[in-house]
Amino acid sequence: QVQLVESGGGLVQAGGSLRLSCAASGDTGCIFAWGWYRQTPGKERELVAGITNGGSTDYADSVKGRFTISRDNAKNTLYLQMNSLKPEDTAVYYCNVECPTWLYWGKGTLVTVSS
Repeated sequence: QVQLVESGGGLVQAGGSLRLSCAASGDTGCIFAWGWYRQTPGKERELVAGITNGGSTDYADSVKGRFTISRDNAKNTLYLQMNSLKPEDTAVYYCNVECPTWLYWGKGTLVTVSS
């Protein structure tokens, strides 16, 4: 099993920046892809950004050019650098990793962007 712990959420003004972290532990050798998702009340969880073990990245159109996903292999930690934040970025952000037989999720960290 893999355990994921997110950190770095908080309250920020529009135009500001935050960096989210996701520390993975346990059977991390099975992981072949990592991602950040977000969810607001009444809406489905959506992919924000993803990165594979090979380094390929993917971003939601709404965050392209503002958010950057990265990974520190030595620390088994995933990051999401969020710049030029907008009120519509307000959500609970979840870390996700994919293993061959299971998906793992963190408990989420709240990001609130004030206007």
